[in-house]
Amino acid sequence: MLCQEKDAVRHQKLQVLYWLKTKTADSVLSAAVRVGKHRTTIQRWLSSYRSGGIEELLCQKPRSGRPRIMTPETVKKLSEELSQHEGFSSYKEAHQWLTLCCDVEVAYRTVHQWVRYRLKGKLRISTSG
Repeated sequence: MLCQEKDAVRHQKLQVLYWLKTKTADSVLSAAVRVGKHRTTIQRWLSSYRSGGIEELLCQKPRSGRPRIMTPETVKKLSEELSQHEGFSSYKEAHQWLTLCCDVEVAYRTVHQWVRYRLKGKLRISTSG
């Protein structure tokens, strides 16, 4: 199973289980260090293994937490707007556009990060002087 697993996290879970079963890793802490995860994460994996076997260990549970404000649809609209000839002349303008056109309440900093670093958007250069 370990050799055939393509998913990185599932592979790590199997790797840790293998190390502990074959005594290649002498403790949960040493396995955690080797795989680059926190000790409590490994303990949670092993707890699910003990309660439901290999199936429970490899079960992919949906992630909890707050949903993203910038949905894929919103990001697509923003990307399309950035690629238009008019585009945005400032990050503030992009922020206002998101608020008005997409009904997305997001911090200015988030808009700046998305436009500049994630979407690699270029702002329109004002030619008035």
